[in-house]
Amino acid sequence: MQIKTVAIGGDHAGFEYKAAIIQYLEELGYTVRNFGTDSVESVDYPDFAHPTASAVESGSCDIGILVCGSANGVAITANKHQGIRAAICWKPEIAALARQHNNANIICLPARFTSIEECKEMVQIFLATEFEGGRHGTRVNKIACL
Repeated sequence: MQIKTVAIGGDHAGFEYKAAIIQYLEELGYTVRNFGTDSVESVDYPDFAHPTASAVESGSCDIGILVCGSANGVAITANKHQGIRAAICWKPEIAALARQHNNANIICLPARFTSIEECKEMVQIFLATEFEGGRHGTRVNKIACL
């Protein structure tokens, strides 16, 4: 899958990281759709996680990035959407495995527990890593509640 359009969103705790990631992605040539927030003023993370997840779910964006303090809130919210596999990543190896084994389509980054540089590295790995399929595909196909 060639990724061209990236959805991104986050809350006030992730604002600084989100801004740096947007700039990084645009420098790499990606089209980025920013679903907010765009300040450090306190907000409710579902207000930004839902539109980000919806953009990936609908196919209007190829993949998504969510950033908040712990990444838990945005991951829980995004995973309410059918077809979304949002993975909390805190190390590059986790970002690679989330794509390889789980076919994750949204990476959730914990701004309070990682550096901006670590997040950029994880995003790059997440975007460049392909799903392995095979036995992992069998497992991924059992995730949805239908």
